Amino acid sequence: MTPRRKAELVLLSTTFIWGGSFVIIKLGFEDVSPFLFVAIRFTLGSLLFGAIFFRHLRSIQRSAVWKSGVLAALLGAGLTLQTYGLNITTASKSAFITGMMVVFTPIAQLFIERRLPKPGNVIGVVIVTLGLYFLTSPSSSGFNLGDALTLLGAFLFGIYIVYLDIFTKEEEFLPVAFLQIAFTALLGWLLVPFEQTYIHFTWNLGRLLFYTAFLSTVVTTYTQTRFQKDTTPTRAGILFTLEPVISAVLAYFVLGEILGMLGVIGGVVIVIGILVSELSDNFFKKFHWNLNLAEEE
Repeated sequence: MTPRRKAELVLLSTTFIWGGSFVIIKLGFEDVSPFLFVAIRFTLGSLLFGAIFFRHLRSIQRSAVWKSGVLAALLGAGLTLQTYGLNITTASKSAFITGMMVVFTPIAQLFIERRLPKPGNVIGVVIVTLGLYFLTSPSSSGFNLGDALTLLGAFLFGIYIVYLDIFTKEEEFLPVAFLQIAFTALLGWLLVPFEQTYIHFTWNLGRLLFYTAFLSTVVTTYTQTRFQKDTTPTRAGILFTLEPVISAVLAYFVLGEILGMLGVIGGVVIVIGILVSELSDNFFKKFHWNLNLAEEE
């Protein structure tokens, strides 16, 4: 098996973990309130991450601390909005709307790095906006508060991705990853007093915390860092696009969620928009190259 094929299989398994997390978290709200869940999840995640990668965390630069604080603020706010929104909307809609962060990223780059979006990114934004309209139209299931919170969280994830790319080029990745997980846990504990807190110590809660703290936090962070370099960003992006599809399928079989015809159309259109945004670079490069050849002839 080639390194690229191995990497893509690992990343595909990572996508399945992320896709399944929406259903697991939705089920977990029976036993724990949203903010308390974020706090416990990332506290356990930071402890596990610190124990596993202890040797790489013994010397942490001061610059990594404040950069991790910025990342944690964005990640924590995005996850809190997404988690609270998931308590109101469906797992399927939450997954599709969260997937829009891939398209929001070029918009964030425009304001942060002064990098103009490519034509394909602009087309992708238009397509996913149309998909969002279908997914949340009144004749589907309506646009509710949970959808709005999830959409805002997806936009924050887009900003987070830009700063993560910038900061991890300047700092060692593992210390930054550990600190942002730990700071996100702190943010969760600060928000707990602002909700009606509840927790029931059940097997369902244990399954939720194991899945999200270990699999969705520690395992996916490591595997993405370790294996994504062995494939191309475009191919990795295509694999990650399957996340909301996996979530919708699992939500149908486990939770009995039905998007409806317009909802399904909206979800498909969102995935198409994300793919257009991801694949646009190669398309326009080939188009420009073929155009130059034609001019030379």
